[in-house]
Amino acid sequence: VQLQASGGGLVQAGGSLRLSCAVSGYTLDYYVVAWFRQAPGKEREEVSCISVSDGSTVYEDSVKGRFTISRDDADDTVYLQMDTLKPEDTAVYYCAADLDARRCQGADFRSWGQGTLVTVSS
Repeated sequence: VQLQASGGGLVQAGGSLRLSCAVSGYTLDYYVVAWFRQAPGKEREEVSCISVSDGSTVYEDSVKGRFTISRDDADDTVYLQMDTLKPEDTAVYYCAADLDARRCQGADFRSWGQGTLVTVSS
């Protein structure tokens, strides 16, 4: 399986970006995909997760109400719509998948894409 993340960039505070994670090389219709981020000097944290099989989602508290994760089954892509961005959202964002899980809870993310940098200026 391959995960290809894209969509990062520079945006002013209050602005929006949409990240994409294209999943290829996998044919089953159940797995989970999560977005993680890592800011300079900080540990990586999970931002949001979606179950491809049932569409259930999970969000980290600081992004609830601002970020929306979704999937497009037609092109096997998971999106992270990020609105009302804040400078503290600045980080490298990664997408990752657990190909054996049906739910986000307890998922073990072993397949990772490359990061995409999001910079939010104040």
